[in-house]
Amino acid sequence: MSLWLDRWAEVAQALGRNRLRTGLTALSVAWGVFMLVALLGLGSGIANSIYWQYRDDAVNSIWISPGTTSVPHKGFGVGRTIRFDDADFDTLKRSFPEIEHIAGRYRMRGEYTVRRGPHTAAYDIRAVHPDHQHVEKTIVRAGRFLNDLDLSERRKVTVIGLRIAEFLFPERDPITGPIGEQIQINGIPYVVIGVYEDVGSEGEMRKIYLPITTARLAYGGGDEIHQLLMTVGDMSLADSQTLQADIHAELARRHNFATSDRRALRVRNRLEQFAEVQQIFTWLNGFIWLVGLGTVAAGIVGVSNISLISVTERTKEIGLRKALGAPPSSIIAQVVRESVALTAVSGYAGLLAGVGLIEAMRTWLPDNDYIRNPDIALQPALVTAGVLVLAGAIAGYIPARRAASVPPVVALRDD
Repeated sequence: MSLWLDRWAEVAQALGRNRLRTGLTALSVAWGVFMLVALLGLGSGIANSIYWQYRDDAVNSIWISPGTTSVPHKGFGVGRTIRFDDADFDTLKRSFPEIEHIAGRYRMRGEYTVRRGPHTAAYDIRAVHPDHQHVEKTIVRAGRFLNDLDLSERRKVTVIGLRIAEFLFPERDPITGPIGEQIQINGIPYVVIGVYEDVGSEGEMRKIYLPITTARLAYGGGDEIHQLLMTVGDMSLADSQTLQADIHAELARRHNFATSDRRALRVRNRLEQFAEVQQIFTWLNGFIWLVGLGTVAAGIVGVSNISLISVTERTKEIGLRKALGAPPSSIIAQVVRESVALTAVSGYAGLLAGVGLIEAMRTWLPDNDYIRNPDIALQPALVTAGVLVLAGAIAGYIPARRAASVPPVVALRDD
């Protein structure tokens, strides 16, 4: 034990001979590790912020809106407006069993006056099918969402957002209080059957859902559908793209436009968007590692240089040790210990500083659209520490091996 302590005391003595040089080298290593950890943490915060924007709607969803034709087809010219209807919805639901959930949305233009007693305000109305709940990730807090009976019987029922419930029913529990009560939308009474929350923006909880059949009957919509939305379960990106192409071909056949006409339909495959975002962050992570490891490597070069200088300054000492019978391995081990100690201590200090910065940001950084919940995974930190110690050992080994190979007589003559 005492021998072990003596060896590390000698390491501390050797590093302390030139404190400025040792301190600057340690600072360069610590800074490199700090920058790597900080960049990784900030990268994760940026990624979390982007992924946060995908929390509102199902990632595995495809959204299709009609457009206008841009390619002549079977005698039809360009500029023809495509119009979806119930037959399109039924065809997709029947012909594509791989679709998990499917809903149509009828867009009710403008805001509608909603009243309950003395409380009046204008809100957006969404007329939808029941499966819309799964596409929008609507969380029903009380009551229920729309169902097929509501549509088939054209019931005057509605599901309202929590913020609407708080405004229209201030004297009641906003979650359970509105259930079974009536509100008026443009003078037509509807029974509230559900109150929902949404993980998206506050605006998402200021909307009212109606059965699509009821809304079209009450407000003159015929059988039109303005948008088709669907989820595709656990499909891969490639499978979802194949399904998207098949649906495009089916709708092209039904509405007589060319399958090559990309303006006839506006398609948004969120799996594609999510994959693109993931690819961007894969490249970003690679860039961060490249920059961070480059900074760490610069510190390791400094350790190698200081080891080389230290060995050069102690040439006579090394020669004397060899003359007294010290094996080359002990000399190499001593220099390597110095390098490892320098890189390990300074690297650990940089690691702690980087983790401390990330934790401080997690605690004190207010919610924003750019960085959210920055974090540093344990595995990259441990890998960095391991690589750092190994690099420090190599940085010390090369000059130590060269010094140990010098004959004692030559070393003692060194000026």
